[in-house]
Amino acid sequence: MAFRPLHDRVVVRRIEAEEKTKGGIIIPDTAKEKPQEGEVVAVGPGARDEQGRVTPFDVKAGDRVLFGKWSGTEVRIDGQDLLIMKESDIMGVIEAQGSLQQAA
Repeated sequence: MAFRPLHDRVVVRRIEAEEKTKGGIIIPDTAKEKPQEGEVVAVGPGARDEQGRVTPFDVKAGDRVLFGKWSGTEVRIDGQDLLIMKESDIMGVIEAQGSLQQAA
């Protein structure tokens, strides 16, 4: 991708929800809600504090994240539908299943 976000911006690709329910019912496009889960594609350098120091991000490219329903600005870059949002719009990182079990 030929796009580099600035400051505390993050580029996220939505992860599409399944088109069938567990019972096998197919959900039409008009009834689907936009997914609130995505994969981080790129991150900016970080926000600057009042002293000019850069605050590093808690997310990195490749992380699966949850974000608010109305978060970000939808853009189309290199034929991909993406979201550009501030890191503060991200609610959390979805950890791999194995790492959650090890922590417990």
